[in-house]
Amino acid sequence: MAVTTLGCKVNQFESAAFLSGFAARGFTVVPFSQAADLYVINTCAVTARAGAQSRQLIRRALKANPRARLVVTGCYAQVASAEILELVAQPLCLVGNACKHRLVEVALADSRCDLEMYLGDLAGAREVCPLTVTAFAGRTRSYLKVQDGCNQFCTYCIVPYSRGRSRSVPPERVLEQARLFVEQGFREMVLTGIHLGHYGLDLSPALSLLDLVALLLAQDHPVRYRLSSLEPTEITPALLARIAEAPALMPHLHIPLQSGDNRILAAMHRRYTRQQFAEIIHACAAAVPGLAIGVDVLVGFPGEDEAAFRSTYTLLKELPVSYLHVFPYSRRPGTIAAGMPDQIPGMVKDERVALLRALDQQKRQAFYASHLGEVCRVLAEAGKGGKTLRGFTEHYVPVIFAAPATLANTVAEVRLDRLTDDGVAGTLVESR
Repeated sequence: MAVTTLGCKVNQFESAAFLSGFAARGFTVVPFSQAADLYVINTCAVTARAGAQSRQLIRRALKANPRARLVVTGCYAQVASAEILELVAQPLCLVGNACKHRLVEVALADSRCDLEMYLGDLAGAREVCPLTVTAFAGRTRSYLKVQDGCNQFCTYCIVPYSRGRSRSVPPERVLEQARLFVEQGFREMVLTGIHLGHYGLDLSPALSLLDLVALLLAQDHPVRYRLSSLEPTEITPALLARIAEAPALMPHLHIPLQSGDNRILAAMHRRYTRQQFAEIIHACAAAVPGLAIGVDVLVGFPGEDEAAFRSTYTLLKELPVSYLHVFPYSRRPGTIAAGMPDQIPGMVKDERVALLRALDQQKRQAFYASHLGEVCRVLAEAGKGGKTLRGFTEHYVPVIFAAPATLANTVAEVRLDRLTDDGVAGTLVESR
């Protein structure tokens, strides 16, 4: 059998849970490019391109083995089941996001109908479907899913419709999954969710993300923790203080901006202004020295004229951010923005994306250079040739250094010596 995954860290966690379930039943996993008796495709719908990639993978699986059982799940299966049905004449199974905990059972069922649909009542879902990962193959760090769904309804985003309302994994389940990851030997966990900052608000009694972080840190596991994306308005002085004081919580935040123009932010239904965003970024940098700050930017939203783009560019150039993730706006059917006037031509978007990606490289190089000469703790990963390892520092600086392969998946102390094209070259000082 073969599994392939598009999209976010939440999807990656869920696919690892599928693989864990299939492995427990004795199945052998082969690369998706090979012929298999069973294919599972965990799709994404966040952009029109992601939908196209999902359709392409479905066609590829059917071409590799037309007789195979095909299971399609994820956000594209949730919101575009009719489009998938138009692609295929063979039997297939659609499993929605609310039913992913049943995917292995459904995939291995004896019955084989012309069509099986398990989309579930996503709109009415009030709990995160239970998924457990017992093996996260091929990774040094694991993704720890703690939340699903989103209540924000930004005008460009299909996710509230494909993932449902915000729901939190109960803390006892989070702690148990973390324990399993520790037993598997992972040295770093990334807390992830669709809207991570809303963790715990739906629980009874209500909790916060900071409460969950405190529970994890209290376990005293020999691991490092990172937080995935957080909305700017959810970054509090208390959270920054915890990052500054807790060695196991990495000094690294990823914060979506999307636009630096107030008119475009309002059209996106984002809940802050450029001025508020700037204040938050400066507060982060002041509270945690050396903090890595990544920023998401969405380029070419409908109505983004040259002045609006320049507002975004100028803001990002002036702020103490470490790197940018730059995405061109993709017109996603089913979203409010897809029907907005003043859609931006592709060539204009491409030009603006190129300018911001050039700024991203400047920001990265300046941030990496600011850490040269420091001895940092790097979670070592296997490199090329067995004599070179790579990894990330606490501050998310990518480092390559000479060391024996036996040091992979250990935390090594590495002196950062010089810049490279895509990171830093360092020298091993000590490993643990």
